[in-house]
Amino acid sequence: MDIAISQANRDGVAKELKVLLADEFLLYTKTRNAHWNVVGHDFYDKHLLFETLYLKSGEVVDEVAERIRQLGHVPPASLKEYLAMATLNEFPSEALDSETFIRALLGDHEQIIRMLRANIKKFAEKFHDMGTSDFITQLMEAHEKTAWLLRSHVYGS
Repeated sequence: MDIAISQANRDGVAKELKVLLADEFLLYTKTRNAHWNVVGHDFYDKHLLFETLYLKSGEVVDEVAERIRQLGHVPPASLKEYLAMATLNEFPSEALDSETFIRALLGDHEQIIRMLRANIKKFAEKFHDMGTSDFITQLMEAHEKTAWLLRSHVYGS
């Protein structure tokens, strides 16, 4: 493979992207959980909100996995691997109300935003991979928009 990024740099980027993939898959699963299990007076609206979010999340999972493939690596594809690599935690609460789900998902989006922001410069400068740097910049912006949406449901802004 000759794409003007050394094997060592592609290895470093892929390692970080695999962690991101694990987190994105866990976030997707948690959002599905919210969609399936939310209860309360606002059920219908939140059921639709979570559906919109998990559909977007599923697309992100696919895009991250494909970016890993573009760099010549094989993305992890098992729950065991995802749970071992993820920095996010599974949804621990028994509460099924929309606010509990929204606060948990908001925290996860914010955690992913911090991770992405920390890697933008690293991918560009340390690994000389402007493509992945651009990719995660756009992904970070999408997570920021989702976080704003979730935050608006809980805090009003």
